[in-house]
This record gives sequence, structure tokens and C-alpha cells, in this order.
Amino acid sequence: MTKVQLRNVWFQVHKWIGIILAIILIPLSFTGSMLVWDEPLDRLLQPTHYAETGPATLPVSVYVESARRALPAGSTIVSVRVGEGPVMVTASPPQPSAMRGPPLRLAAWIDPATGKLVDSGLSTAPLLRWAHIFHGSLQIPGFGRAVVGWLGGLMLISSLTGIWLWWPLSGSVTRGLRWKRQPALDANLHHLIGFWISLPLAMLSLTGVIIAWPQMIGQTTNGMTRMRQSPLATTHLTVDQAIAAAGTEGKITVTWPTDKAPSWTIAAGRKRLVEVDDATGAATPATDGQRDRVRPLYRRLHDGTGLGLVWQIIIFLGGIAPAVLGVTGIIMWLRTRDWRADVKRRRAAA
Repeated sequence: MTKVQLRNVWFQVHKWIGIILAIILIPLSFTGSMLVWDEPLDRLLQPTHYAETGPATLPVSVYVESARRALPAGSTIVSVRVGEGPVMVTASPPQPSAMRGPPLRLAAWIDPATGKLVDSGLSTAPLLRWAHIFHGSLQIPGFGRAVVGWLGGLMLISSLTGIWLWWPLSGSVTRGLRWKRQPALDANLHHLIGFWISLPLAMLSLTGVIIAWPQMIGQTTNGMTRMRQSPLATTHLTVDQAIAAAGTEGKITVTWPTDKAPSWTIAAGRKRLVEVDDATGAATPATDGQRDRVRPLYRRLHDGTGLGLVWQIIIFLGGIAPAVLGVTGIIMWLRTRDWRADVKRRRAAA
């Protein structure tokens, strides 16, 4: 197969992936861009949750008890976060939710200075919960996550074939960076935006496949596993005793023991993670591998957590770009169809 023939094969693959999947890949990418900024969006959608009068000065048990009084009877505490705005206590509802997606969580927001209730309700705004479920499974129960994995694989192929097709057939590489490489505006937008976003888009696609198909890497994260476990309604240690055993302070997140993992997990940022056995009170610092499984690198690359504003902007643009590339690609395809039809008519007339 010659280089021109191989290029034509990749062109057909690239073209039909874009045309057939544009309708579903565009909203999938848009929701990914939304979720890069999920916390600022949550503040915008639910501003009452973020009111506070001062820093946290009370024992964590005071915030937990204030949340228990506000949450529905029978709710089971899952976690408490202290030191980042209002104290946030999350809980599982008394009855399992029939909603699709990750387990439904309730939350109470407590003023850190006074211990009084600020607000309570769903832990995530309904719009953001919908975006999470759609981005993760297209709202399809059962096999939806696998479908997202296949779409990520096709997006990866599209990104890599796009680099191949961008590469100039003749002349230097800088020729491909020219704005007026093609006479039409849509073609120039497609070539230049596609080139600059291709590698980040390929990385987002690859990490999306890994997240959708965790069996590909032979494990799931601690966070994913614990979400499916049932938190213990009654514990041997109090939350204050668990925190004291861990020796952590300041900004912390405490996760309650579960039926499958009977130990408290206390995280102080990303640098320190301690597990405290609920029966004995013995504290065990987590290893580097355990910390990575809580929020592994491939997940942080995909959603931008803890990787700084610059990377978050890049992956945000990586979610917007498929919409531009899809629209311009379809316009280019339609114009080519018209051109070929016109050539065919002229030949028939001749």
C-alpha cells in the first residue's frame, strides 16, 4: 500500500467517525468541560451552601451532630470535610435511590464557626449530577459505561488519524501551521484547532477509556470501591477519636468505616492519608500506592483535579474543541459532496 493509499484509508476512518458520532460525542465532550469546573458551578447553582461566618474552631463531632438533626431520619453518615469553606457532611439516604448513576448522597452544610446548619439537600446540584451520569454512562443503565469506553477509543483513533492527515504531503511542517492552508474558513479552523488540540484530546480519550473500563488496568480506585459499600451506622470510635488517633488537623476529610472496610480514612490534602482501625484505634499511614489509588494520576489528568489552572483550561478546551471540529468537518464533507456531484453532472453532460 502506497503512502497516498494509506492516507486515503485513514481519511475515510477519520471522516466517518466524525460524521456518525458527532451527535453523541459533542454533548459527551461538553459535559466533560462542565465537570472541569464542577465546584465553581456548584457555588453558582447553590450559593446558599457556601455561607460561613468564620473558620472551624469546634470539634468535628459537633458538626456531625448538627448534620444528623438536619438530615432525614435513618440517614447514615458517609464523610465530613472540614477546612474548605462550610463544613460539609455527606450521608446515604434512608432508602436506596432508584436514580441511575453513582449512589445518591445527601449533604448538610454547617457554619464552621458556630456549628449551626447553613443548608441541606442533595450533595451535588441536579444539573451537575446529570452531567456526571451522562458523561460516565450516557444515562444508559448497565452497559452505558462500556459504550462510553468504546466512544473514547474511537475518539482516540480520530485524534491520532487527525495528526496524520494534518501532516503536509509536501514541504516543511511549518506549512501545516499556516492559517490559509485551505481557501475555506471552516477548513482552516478544522486543520489548526485539530492540530493544537489533538494530543490533549488523545490523552483525554485514553484516560476516559481507562476510567470506563477499569478492568483494563486490573483494579478500581479506593474511592470507586467505597462508594458502593454501606457505611456503618454504629462505630466503636467517635469521629473525634479517629481524628486524634490519625494525628491530623487543619483541612481534612474523614470517611466513615463501611461493611467491607471497617476502618476510618482521614485525608489531609493529597500528601497525607491515614487509616484508623475502628475496633482497635490503630493508625496506619497509607503507602504511596494507596494514595495514588484514591485519586490516581489518570483520573486527575482526565478531570484536572489538583493539576493547576493551566491544565484545567487545556482539558476544558479539549471538551469544547470536538464541537467545532464536528461542525466544520461536516461542512467540509457536504461541500466535497456538492463538488463531486457537480463534477459528475459535467461529465454526464460532456
